[in-house]
Amino acid sequence: MSRFFKRVTTTFLGLVLAIFMVLNTTPYSLKVEATDLMEGIESNNVEGKTVDGRFVEFTSNFSIEMFKRSFDDENALVSPLSIMLALCMTANGADGGTLAQIEKVLGDGTKIGELNRYLLSYAKSLPNEPKSKFKISNSIWFKEGFHVERDFLQTNADYYNANCYRSPFDEQTLKDINNWVKHKTDGMIDSILDRISEDAVMYLINAIVFDAEWETVYKESDIIKDDFTNLDGRKTRVDFMHSFEARFLKDDSATGFVKSYKNGGYSFVALLPNEDVSIAEYINGLTGEYFINTLENVKNQSVSAYIPKFSYEYEVGLNDILKDMGMPDAFDESKADFSRMNPDVRLVIADVLHKTFINVDEKGTKAGAVTKVEMAPTSMPQGETVMLDRPFVYAIVDNSTNLPLFIGVVTNLD
Repeated sequence: MSRFFKRVTTTFLGLVLAIFMVLNTTPYSLKVEATDLMEGIESNNVEGKTVDGRFVEFTSNFSIEMFKRSFDDENALVSPLSIMLALCMTANGADGGTLAQIEKVLGDGTKIGELNRYLLSYAKSLPNEPKSKFKISNSIWFKEGFHVERDFLQTNADYYNANCYRSPFDEQTLKDINNWVKHKTDGMIDSILDRISEDAVMYLINAIVFDAEWETVYKESDIIKDDFTNLDGRKTRVDFMHSFEARFLKDDSATGFVKSYKNGGYSFVALLPNEDVSIAEYINGLTGEYFINTLENVKNQSVSAYIPKFSYEYEVGLNDILKDMGMPDAFDESKADFSRMNPDVRLVIADVLHKTFINVDEKGTKAGAVTKVEMAPTSMPQGETVMLDRPFVYAIVDNSTNLPLFIGVVTNLD
């Protein structure tokens, strides 16, 4: 893929973490030189739409499809929610065929107004408590001299609580945007931009932070050394955390378990493909319905669970993925229609970049994610044991819907 790229760095210390939002208390100060466009624009008290089976269906399908298309034989991690939030903010400025394609990819044809209401309710429903924190932040940045429709700003203020800034798009803007990202991810992701593109006139950015302790924190005696077999067959000596869990997962192609975080709002899900099923085959066969059904058919059965400590960063360009999923017009200079952002300037999505981080250790999991959309003018004991000692899929799910807030794969622990 011409603009598809990824960078994965894996270390041994840590647990699973993906970062999207900022914590209540953070040592990273936020100082922005840009003009705050939200002055004079107050969020209206708008109504959401209760999360239902339809929302779970199209969101799970989008989540699994995005994960499948991001995997390429290496460690991978995406936050479907972060991507969906950033693209829905963008869609509020789209119209015509461009909007219809985005609506099809994100919500199987659900109109953007309904998507806004769904996501408002879903975001509000996600628990954010001590030792089980989850926060979402959104921002939109405009280049000085570029006109933005007030209705576009108002909608994103109403449904996404987005901060909007006008800036010269110079080196200070670069610092401001990256400082915002670092602040909103509590330092887990320190930047989203290497430079400000000469053609860029707008950036829409979502950030999410997840930081939760295990329901039962591991003790030193729960840690053992053993081998993890990497995708290429090489073995790496790593720390495994052992516990007895009460929820066992099994389908035709894999076994796994569910492990709870504090307060009962979130869980860690692990799925280990059977010996005769490669990780690529397993991921290729996943669907949203299959994933949800696997979790809904969880068995209350003891399972002896082993999780390797792991921590890594991941970065992926989404342009080609989103085109292949069915929204090519948004990237096509001759077809893109974002007239509800600015009716006088023909805009196109120039770049969609997604960055994540995860750390899993004895205490719990920290995870974060940032999604950037760049706009430019056109030109437990007996019985079962699951030891994650070879490539496996994992997810952090919202227990009320079983939707994956983060979903990833571990293939190598070098």
